[in-house]
Amino acid sequence: MRDLLDKTHELWLVTLMASFMSENCNSKRVLNDFSDIIFRHFTWIERALVEEKIEYDYNRDNIPIKVDNTKVIFNNIVERINTLELMLASLNREDLKFRVQKDLDYIKYVVSKLEDEEVRAFNTNRVYKDIELSKEATDAFTLFLFEESYKEYELIMIYNYLKAHSGDDYLNKIFQILVDESFFHLKSFGQMMADMGILGMPRVIHKSLYQVEDVVQFLKDGIDEELAAKEQCLELSEAVGRDSEELAKFFDFINFQENYHISLMKDALKHYEEKGK
Repeated sequence: MRDLLDKTHELWLVTLMASFMSENCNSKRVLNDFSDIIFRHFTWIERALVEEKIEYDYNRDNIPIKVDNTKVIFNNIVERINTLELMLASLNREDLKFRVQKDLDYIKYVVSKLEDEEVRAFNTNRVYKDIELSKEATDAFTLFLFEESYKEYELIMIYNYLKAHSGDDYLNKIFQILVDESFFHLKSFGQMMADMGILGMPRVIHKSLYQVEDVVQFLKDGIDEELAAKEQCLELSEAVGRDSEELAKFFDFINFQENYHISLMKDALKHYEEKGK
C-alpha cells in the first residue's frame, strides 16, 4: 500500500501539471477536476495506512514533465493509471478499491480522448498576459513564483500529514482550511508559471518537514513564515505595480489572504498549548 500511495501522489501531480499546460478550456477544467479526485484517492489510501498503523512518508520519484505537446503527458497519465491498477490488489478495502478502480477507468477513458495541443508552458518567454514588465519586476515575479509554488505544495503536504495523524476535530478543521487555501495558491501560481513558460514540478519534500515532533514550535515557525510571505507579496506588488495594476491587485489579494491564515494558525497554536496544560 505504501507504493500505491507514492504512485497516486505522482499521478496527482502529473495530472495537475497537465491542467496547467493545456490551453483548451475543456481539457484544463477536466484535468483540474481529475487532479482533485486523485488527491482524494491519495488521502483515502493514506487514511487506510494510518488505521492499519503502517509507516509511510511522502517520498516520490522525480517526475519529468517537459513536453512539446499535451498528447505526450496524456499518454503518461494513462500509463501511470495502468500501473496503479495493477497495484490496487494491495488495497484490502474492497469498497475503496472499487471506488478508486472505477474512477481511474473513467479518468483514463476521458484523458485518452482529450485534444492534442502544442505546449507553451516551457518556452521561458517570461511574459504574462502580454503585460510589459520591467526586467526587475519580471525577475522578482519569476523568483516569487518558483519559491511560492514549492511552498504551497509543501504546506498542502504538511497540513495534510498533520491532519491524517490528529484525532483533534478542532485542529483538523483548521488544517483542512489551510490545505484548501494552499491548493488555491498552488493552482494560481502554477498557472501563472505555465503562462510565463516557466512551469516546473515542485521538488520532493524531506520527511523532517511534515513528520513534526514539536507541533507548537512548528506553528510558531509557520506564523513567522506567513508574515515573511506577506512581506514578499507587498514587495512584489510594489515591484509590478508600476507596470501592471492587474498584477499588483492580485498580489495584494494574496497578501490579505495570508492575514486569515495567520489568524487560523494562532488559533491552532492557542488550542494546542491549552490542550497540553
